[in-house]
Amino acid sequence: MRTIKKIFLLIIFLSAIATAQDAKFDSLVTVGIKQIYNIKFTEAEKTFRNVIASYPDHPAGRFFLAMIDWWRILINPDSEKYDEIFYQKLEDVIYQCDQILKKDPENVDALFFKGGSIGFRGRLRAYRNSWLKAADDGRAALPIVERAAELNPDNVDVQLGFGIYNYYAAVIPEEYPMVKPLMLFFPKGDKEKGISQLVKTAESGKYANYEAQYFLMTLFYNFENNPIKADEYAAKLTQEFPDNPTFQRWKGRIAVKRGNLDSASEIFKDMLTKNEKGFTGYNNKTVLREAHYYIGLNHFNTARYDSSLIHFKECERISKEIDEDESGFLVNSVLYQGMIYDVTGKRNDAVKRYEDVLDMDEYLNSHKLAESYLNKSFKK
Repeated sequence: MRTIKKIFLLIIFLSAIATAQDAKFDSLVTVGIKQIYNIKFTEAEKTFRNVIASYPDHPAGRFFLAMIDWWRILINPDSEKYDEIFYQKLEDVIYQCDQILKKDPENVDALFFKGGSIGFRGRLRAYRNSWLKAADDGRAALPIVERAAELNPDNVDVQLGFGIYNYYAAVIPEEYPMVKPLMLFFPKGDKEKGISQLVKTAESGKYANYEAQYFLMTLFYNFENNPIKADEYAAKLTQEFPDNPTFQRWKGRIAVKRGNLDSASEIFKDMLTKNEKGFTGYNNKTVLREAHYYIGLNHFNTARYDSSLIHFKECERISKEIDEDESGFLVNSVLYQGMIYDVTGKRNDAVKRYEDVLDMDEYLNSHKLAESYLNKSFKK
């Protein structure tokens, strides 16, 4: 009887240890994820190296180390500086998962993080317009994640992958016809189902909730033409992570789309202040260009012409540094300068700016407007 009691107590003790380890693991990973989204990359790296040291046989530590580089890419997507590092770290995760799966083919964690690594590799390849390789990654990742979901149907985080696939498999071929032939070899997407799966992960996910919120924010803005819903997620993300330049930039864009230039201007002013203070990710020239443009536009609409001119000139300067082709930001910033000069009685300067617009690529109706203001000065 005493032996049975000892065994029973030992089982309880071991269960308590396992629960404590799980709690420690979850706590470390959750802290590290928040550090990534807060753009605290040095702190996040320390956290996930601690995860690797404490749980060397679990792929989560290596996977989230790669996610640090993913966010380095996201805050400056025009730079390919971290691409190869990111790919190599994902390969390390895939290798570790394969080693685990050789011994235990139904290891849910290994399946989940292998599928996730292949999926994120595909996301970067899509970012870089390498559509064929991205499609191959999507095709490879889907059955792996499906198997993980079969083995653990209560894992809400898995729904992120399904939600992304279902939504974009339905939408992307319509938005980008060049991809359509590739989708013949894939399961058909379901837009509404995809949104439902993403919402479920956003609300109940353990590790993927913020990523799901990010996806929902961008898809409601880009494809669904629903800036109100997009703003709901932008508000959540910027409240939780106020120093994330990607989330803050999206909130500013959404405010513009909702017609609230005052709010957008305040958001972009805050971003310029954070750049001056040296906050990580805020020195991206595309971010600065966009900030100056919308602040200048708001000043223009409220007849603060001197301030507006300063920001439009800065937008023009940055655009000339970074544009491969003349952007709408460049064309419009020059056009608005001409309009400001007209309103403030500097007709010769206005004419010069309108002529500059005519020397640039057409953006929307920029040439028509410039020609009309050359014939008759702009009046506010």
